[in-house]
Amino acid sequence: MTGRIAFQGELGANSHIACRDTYPRLEPLPCATFEDVFQVAANGDADLAMIPVENSIAGRVADIHHLLPTSPLQIVAEHFMPIRFQLMGIRGAKLEQIKAAHTHIMGLGQCRNFLRSRGIAARTAADTAGAAREVAEAGDPTQAAIAPRLAAEVYGLDILAENIEDAAHNTTRFIIMSRDYVMPELTPASWVTAFVFKVRNVPAALYKAMGGFATNSVNITKLESYQIGGSFSATQFYAEVDGHPDDPAVQRALDELSFFSSEVRHMGVFQAHPYRAKALRGAGG
Repeated sequence: MTGRIAFQGELGANSHIACRDTYPRLEPLPCATFEDVFQVAANGDADLAMIPVENSIAGRVADIHHLLPTSPLQIVAEHFMPIRFQLMGIRGAKLEQIKAAHTHIMGLGQCRNFLRSRGIAARTAADTAGAAREVAEAGDPTQAAIAPRLAAEVYGLDILAENIEDAAHNTTRFIIMSRDYVMPELTPASWVTAFVFKVRNVPAALYKAMGGFATNSVNITKLESYQIGGSFSATQFYAEVDGHPDDPAVQRALDELSFFSSEVRHMGVFQAHPYRAKALRGAGG
């Protein structure tokens, strides 16, 4: 496969690394915002979009979840990537000189203990690699960036402290989205089905809508709520379940969901990443 894959951030960001690891033959296309990533993939300027959706320490990426329900893109794959953050400064800078560290807000949340233990002020930047570029351009030995190792190579910085993330299990989940989507054929594999739905305005609508998954023994792995039209009553949800829509049990559950919902929109069917099974074993599942 040749073409382009879009991601939010600058060259050297974690999303860039995810693109390189999963689709090494595609040209990475950096974008300033997540909205830009969705747009270039939707209009055909990129073939795929690499989207981070959640982190094992910092939780969900809030900017993404209000874009997913209205996106014309479909999820075609997922990727789990261990996150390793390095504290980096200009050439010749020393760790004891650093007064402030700059990075994306998700990165700050994942390195909180390291910064607090050393009295380093946290400064929010648009993205991790962008913070590295800005530190390199500023030339101030008291300022550092928190970014992946690749960013130090790209922007000529020294790594002052390695692997400063607060937990070894620090992992980010990405979804890969495309405007060109074909429903994959059901094969003997672990599948995930994603969809957005709005419940009908009836008592216990959500309980009834999701009841079919329980009665058909279909595991719900994700359920996110969204406010619609300024209302504080959450009536729209994003969900992921184990299984393929052509599985009879999943099909019955989706039929029941549709009965109690005013709208159901499929967001994609894709093979589960091997990390899911590994994480389940690690949790004693």
